[in-house]
Amino acid sequence: MSKSARPLEGKVALVTGGSRSIGAAIAERLAADGAAVAITYSASPEKARGVVQSIESAGGRGLAISADAGDPDAVRAAVAKTVEVLGGLDVLVNNAGIALGGPIDQISFDDYQRMIAVNVTGVFVATQEAVRHMHAGGRVIHIGSSMVRYAAFGGASLYTLTKGALSGFNRSLARDLGPRQITVNTVHPGPTDTDMNPDGGPVSKLVGPGIAVGRYGRREEIASAVAYLASPEAAFITGADIAVDGGLTA
Repeated sequence: MSKSARPLEGKVALVTGGSRSIGAAIAERLAADGAAVAITYSASPEKARGVVQSIESAGGRGLAISADAGDPDAVRAAVAKTVEVLGGLDVLVNNAGIALGGPIDQISFDDYQRMIAVNVTGVFVATQEAVRHMHAGGRVIHIGSSMVRYAAFGGASLYTLTKGALSGFNRSLARDLGPRQITVNTVHPGPTDTDMNPDGGPVSKLVGPGIAVGRYGRREEIASAVAYLASPEAAFITGADIAVDGGLTA
């Protein structure tokens, strides 16, 4: 692959929750575009090692870091280790997230606190720490959800609360970091074939008929949107909420 085809050559990226599904696809795509990539994982050490091996077998540099996204100290340590081992930090992808839910009157407060810790506090802490190391051209990319634009089924109010918080954070943060030439954007995946929401699974029967293109998304398609936002070509895009959902919310 020529240098012109590797727009992230010399850059360092950190993908939280990068051991599987969309996170793994993002990590591998950023590495293919030339970045050295660190990923965090919590419960999937074997899969994390597999992602790093995939990156390294293709000639890239990878690093797997055990870090619970709901533990602020672990998140801070993951950013620090990325900088120490890979030599800096240019791209942060806040991908780590969990989905706990049910009818609003049946959600436990423990589940609420855990969701806020991972999906909101973890994003805030990772971003706060990462931008302390970023220079002009830095990128912060959040992974949201099309559910914040169209609630396709019930029982997801807590999930959409946490993902909706990212959109407000995204817009204000773009103002804070714009003068430093650091962009901030959120990608909102629609129904995507993943371990937790497979094509043909229970959720697909509910949302499938509403997808304009008539199929589930592929995790590589989400990764492509993230890779573009991480690239120099996207330097004039910031504060944006970008739906990658096959027209579900059109």
